[in-house]
Amino acid sequence: MPPKYKRVLLKISGEAFCKEGHTGIDIDEVQSIARQIKEAQSIGTQIAIVVGGGNIIRGSTISKHGVTQATGDSMGMLATVINALVLQDVLEHEGIPTRVLTALSVHSVAEPYIRRRAVRHLEKGRMVILAAGTGNPHFTTDTAAALRAMEMKADVILKGTKVDGIYTADPMLNPDATKYDNISYLKVLAEGLKVMDATAISLCMDNKLPIVVFNLRTPGNLRRVIMGEPVGTTVSA
Repeated sequence: MPPKYKRVLLKISGEAFCKEGHTGIDIDEVQSIARQIKEAQSIGTQIAIVVGGGNIIRGSTISKHGVTQATGDSMGMLATVINALVLQDVLEHEGIPTRVLTALSVHSVAEPYIRRRAVRHLEKGRMVILAAGTGNPHFTTDTAAALRAMEMKADVILKGTKVDGIYTADPMLNPDATKYDNISYLKVLAEGLKVMDATAISLCMDNKLPIVVFNLRTPGNLRRVIMGEPVGTTVSA
């Protein structure tokens, strides 16, 4: 059976690169992500990846301690480049040809993001890792994921998280929280659910781009989502 989605944008938060409650980079966690990506790519889907950098530094956090927002955000964008490089290396050890494209100019370690080049890499069977967000302060990597997905004509945004979907409240704090199988963009915005930031949700809503939120830490989940199995929560119109 062919996959439901031919081209996907996978958003991976920085926290996925380390153990729960820790910071930095844990190679075991990165290898686990890489194995899931390899399994998913083997069914013929083109995968572009936007990585966060919260395991290293958060611009929004450091800006509360005397650093300007623009500087903090620039530091956060550089952190995503670090994550992209380690993910690239681990993926290539898994036998997957990979390219890192960045919105900031770091040409000695990665290519600049050019839409046509990124799409061409996908068409040639290469994995594309997109780093440095949009290249602008005040925009999150969630917004970057929405923007890149639309530019590259992805069928869906897959947001890999540590929970198995969207809940009425934080399931870590509220044991009575219930999970949504499907939810509308407007309801996510109206209820302030922590799915993606409001700018990203609005971009997806305006362009009718669905979002699937799922647990990336569960082996095989990425492949299941791409095949169209009922995993996680789907955000759509």
